[in-house]
This record gives sequence, C-alpha cells and structure tokens, in this order.
Amino acid sequence: MHIKNGDSMAKTYSTVSFGLVTIPVSISTAVLDNDLSFHQFHKKCLERVKYQKYCPHCKKVLKDSEIVKGYDYEGDELVFFEKKELDALKPDNNGDIEIVSFVPLKEIEPKYFQKTYFLLPVKKNKAYFLLWEVLRKMNYVALCKTVFHNKFTYAVLRCSQDSFLVTTLFFEEEMKEIPEFSIPKLGTKELDLAKELIQKMKGHFEPEKYKDEYQKSLLKAIKDKANGKKIRKSKKKRNTDVSSLMEALEKSLKE
Repeated sequence: MHIKNGDSMAKTYSTVSFGLVTIPVSISTAVLDNDLSFHQFHKKCLERVKYQKYCPHCKKVLKDSEIVKGYDYEGDELVFFEKKELDALKPDNNGDIEIVSFVPLKEIEPKYFQKTYFLLPVKKNKAYFLLWEVLRKMNYVALCKTVFHNKFTYAVLRCSQDSFLVTTLFFEEEMKEIPEFSIPKLGTKELDLAKELIQKMKGHFEPEKYKDEYQKSLLKAIKDKANGKKIRKSKKKRNTDVSSLMEALEKSLKE
C-alpha cells in the first residue's frame, strides 16, 4: 500500500476484514504538511547547494547502482545487502487490513498513536456502516494489522463522526522507559486552588481556533524580507516570578 506523504487527496484502495466479512475501503492521509520548507544556498555566491553521494576512498560521486547498504553486526562486523536483497525481505504489500481484536479505546495509551488516515467506504457498503454503528455503540475500537509504506504495522480502527479513522501504532519495543520519580505530598489547599483554576479555564476543543503561530510568523517574515524589511525578534511577555506553588496558584486565580 502506498500513500503519498503530505497529500490528503492521494487515495489507495484496500479491504478491511474480520471473520468472513470483507469491507472494501479507500484510504487517504488525514493530515497536510503545512510547514514551510527552505532550500540551502552558498552564502558567498547564492548558488543552490547540491547533495552528492561521494566515496572519499575512490574520490568519485557514486550512482545509486554502485551503492550497497551495510549493518554493524555485533559491533565488529559489517554485513552488506544489495537493494534487491532488501526488497525481497519487505512484507507482502497487498494493503489488506486484518482486524485481530476489538478492544476498549481507553486501554490504548495515546503514546502509541502514530499517524492517522481517513478510511472511507467504497460506494454504500452496508458492512462498513454496520461495523461503524456497532463499534460506536459499544465504545470499542478495532485493533488490526496491515502494511503501510512497505512497513508492517498494527493500527487502530476507530469511529469519527460518520466514518472511520485508522491510526498506525508504535510497537512496545519502540517506547522508552519512563524514568523513576517520586510523587510529592499534595496539600488540600493546593488541590482546592488547582481545581478552582481549572474550573475557571474550562472550555471546549474547537480546532479551527488553534493556528500554527510559528508558520504564520515565518510566512510574514518571508514577505517582509521580500519587501526589504528587517527581521526583528518579537518580545515575549514574561510570567511574573513567584516563590512558591501556592503563590503561583493564588496569583493565577486573581489574574
């Protein structure tokens, strides 16, 4: 299965299966890459910098066909692979999504979530909407396995409004261990003030309100530079210094 990165309109077709039920679906990326990208130039002559695969021993620029990949095996031995050898080891790329279990979403810690895709029905498929309705009512998600970008992965199929989202997962062995730490004793007054502050700051998640402030300022700087203006660092308002947690909570409530 191949989906072009950064393109929410790029689609591929697949199937979701559980038991003997097979559901045809289309998949597309759910996120656009809106980050501004820059090219590199030589400061002296403003010529664009090129990246070349260069062998310092042979003193020549190499073609892709002249390159092999090597792995440091046990720290003292290099094992080399041709491209065709690595291609032969890639998982079967038929793109089918096989459901292996149904689990409560609350059992999956958010740290495992990786990348999300739209998973939409092909035509009016009854099985798609049956699965969506049952999972929505039971508050369960489907744990499944598939191949994305030639990489085997597990993923979570979950309900979103009137369709499915599929989110790839990190493996347990990819997770770092949390460093040990001790939990301090919390006073009743501190807890009460924190609850009061949270109550005052309560709101609703409205994603359209949250903009990428860095990309916005970067785009403005590009326009300013193009118009001959100088770039100046904006002054950020500093928080008032406080000497204790209690003082910080009390001042926060007053403000």
